[in-house]
Amino acid sequence: MVSAGDFRNGVTLEIDGQVVQILEFQHVKPGKGAAFVRTKLKNVINGGVVERTFRPTEKFPAARIDRVDMQYLYADGDLYNFMDTNTYEQVALNKDIVADALKFVKENEVVKVCSYNGNVFSVEAPLFVELEITDTEPGFKGDTATGATKPAIVETGAQINVPLFVNQGDRVKIDTRTGEYLSRA
Repeated sequence: MVSAGDFRNGVTLEIDGQVVQILEFQHVKPGKGAAFVRTKLKNVINGGVVERTFRPTEKFPAARIDRVDMQYLYADGDLYNFMDTNTYEQVALNKDIVADALKFVKENEVVKVCSYNGNVFSVEAPLFVELEITDTEPGFKGDTATGATKPAIVETGAQINVPLFVNQGDRVKIDTRTGEYLSRA
């Protein structure tokens, strides 16, 4: 059990039958009345964010989220197939669970599949990936002072913005959380 006075960012709890993660918290001690804890909570199943206040003595059970390394095998229509790298057990997940997590992930790469009580609710891609540029306009020499960018398509089919000096066939490093170009690989 975790009391509201011990809240920390990133802690996952079960509150009113919902699995939530603490995004922000603030201990408030008003001049008049009892102290309270103001929090911003994110529902890990559906992604909704709510703000709530709690008394510091309220207690909630900690929710145990299982993150398992799984290899992304292939997509078959609206199903995405993954294999547990330890047990070789295969799992097919719906498109609505996977969402945009595989936007920058190639087949045979390892991702984290997140579940709560055996129910898979999301897929986490690696933080950084290296992909090849398959289509972009040719770059121009000396056109780098302005920091301008151009659109490019990577080998997974996703579109990103890259600096003008990046050409077709170059390998680039991408932050999967923001979809931003980081550097040439």
